[in-house]
Amino acid sequence: MTHYYSLRLATLTAACFLIYTSASATPIVTDDNTAVRDETDYTLSLRPAVSERLFISKAIEKEIVRIKRMITNEKLAWMFENCFPNTLDTAVHFSAIDGDDDTFVYTGDIHAMWLRDSASEVWPYLTFVSRDDELRQMIRGVILRQFKCILLDPYANAFSDGAENSEVYERRWELDSLCHCLRLAYAYWKETGDKSVFTDGRWQKVMQLVLRTLREQQRKDGPDPYAADSLMDHHSLRPVRPVGLIASAFRPSDDPVTLPFIVPSNFFAVSSLRKAAEILSKVNKDAKTADACKALANEVEEALRRYATVEHPVYGRIYAYEVDGFGNRLMMDDADVPSLLAMTYLGDVPADDPVYLNTRRFVWSEDNPYFFHGNSGEGIGSSRTGNDMIRPMSLLVRALTSTDDNEIAACLRMLITTDAETGFIHESFYKNDPKRYTRSWFARQNSLFGELIVKLIRDKKIELLNDL
Repeated sequence: MTHYYSLRLATLTAACFLIYTSASATPIVTDDNTAVRDETDYTLSLRPAVSERLFISKAIEKEIVRIKRMITNEKLAWMFENCFPNTLDTAVHFSAIDGDDDTFVYTGDIHAMWLRDSASEVWPYLTFVSRDDELRQMIRGVILRQFKCILLDPYANAFSDGAENSEVYERRWELDSLCHCLRLAYAYWKETGDKSVFTDGRWQKVMQLVLRTLREQQRKDGPDPYAADSLMDHHSLRPVRPVGLIASAFRPSDDPVTLPFIVPSNFFAVSSLRKAAEILSKVNKDAKTADACKALANEVEEALRRYATVEHPVYGRIYAYEVDGFGNRLMMDDADVPSLLAMTYLGDVPADDPVYLNTRRFVWSEDNPYFFHGNSGEGIGSSRTGNDMIRPMSLLVRALTSTDDNEIAACLRMLITTDAETGFIHESFYKNDPKRYTRSWFARQNSLFGELIVKLIRDKKIELLNDL
């Protein structure tokens, strides 16, 4: 099989620090004439002009107006208006192919479509589709494009928009990429009742391929086909004991694994396979494939029960981040989703799971090697962004999974004070200086920020927002 590879043009950008000077900032001299400060006009939207927006949803525009009227914190309202529609404004390319919906979603400054990112970028808009049929069609197009991508290569994580269809942009095997697609398709079905994405034959072909791929990555039956057919096979040849877990070559952050069984990704696989089984059973009446999904989910769940936890001397029983089946465990958490912190956000474990609650204390502490604390804030990073670089995604996930208003407020304060007055959420920022950051255009985190604000409004926490 021939695969297409492309160097990521944004790799150097993501690895370098960007220094920002706001175009909307006015230099203000202090009263004693000793210093100059920047004052940003929070009434000035940073969205593209209406004529330049890639996709406009009437329902989302109404929600932006409604929520902005409720929020008295000027900067928070400004950032919400900039961030919540950012995917629609700048990343969504909606059209029709062969008379059917098709949507290609940029990840932001990289003009390629990641399966994980595209699913996450449109996720916060799902609850609005009943009010906006064009929005529903756009998300339907994302799902159909993802199906095409999986059928092209289930081991690829990112795709470019070729002259006629998708081409492989990056072939990094990440278990969570397939899971994000299943999660989005299931949620779309539940929200809309639309079965059409599952009834033309593609969906069942997708699930046969997904099942085959996940079984291959349990590493039970001979050589790993991904390692044998990948230029990155040095990441895939790390040994594992085939205990029923599913291996990955790369983490959700695109970083290479240390131990191939990523625990939160395997939890995500369990919940995603069960969602797929429900669709196959209720929509397709395909008991055989549904049973295969449930059987694999049960097997992975049992293996997680046996191999995913460890007794920590400080926090008690907690989940490891990566394991290998031999008894080795990597104790850390990464900022990207799925993560240990995000397991309740994804619905993979109950919110009151005592092991999760212990793990939550561990990952937000200096016992997690990727937890950083500085003058500007604290949070979890990734090896891709380097030491002392905090990823706002961890703050967003912490707030989304918290039941403590003080904890949520602390996360929000850090989010609105570490944007370097750009009005957007970056990939990461330096713990002591938010003006040193990576990736000024990262639509996925902007969507997640919008999702958090909408959730807090729906949870009737407007006072929390306005007390910031």
